[in-house]
Amino acid sequence: MRITTPAWRTAVGLLLGSALLAGCNSPKPLYQWESYQPQVYSYLKGDAKEEQVIALERDLEKIKAKNGAVPPGYHAQLGLLYSSLGKDDQMIQQLRTEKALFPESAKYMDFLMNNASKGAKP
Repeated sequence: MRITTPAWRTAVGLLLGSALLAGCNSPKPLYQWESYQPQVYSYLKGDAKEEQVIALERDLEKIKAKNGAVPPGYHAQLGLLYSSLGKDDQMIQQLRTEKALFPESAKYMDFLMNNASKGAKP
């Protein structure tokens, strides 16, 4: 005796299998982190600031080349690094960029910029 499977069962099985395989396709990440997190850790450890700036600027170029998005805090971190190196113009530029990309950070970015301008006055 030969057992046959109805065509509709085969079709349902193929459809379910296709749906499962399609679910395995992971979505594109919202942000491109590159080495941002290790650089923040290096900052907290007190490692050389110049090397961190170079790494973050390099990664920023990679992210732009991929037409990606930087994570929240990226430009603020870069601004703080520039501040520690005495590059106040670049610091202000980075904090303004952070504020524009992430409006929810506006008050904090304004606070940092106001404190930087107060510190620059004699």
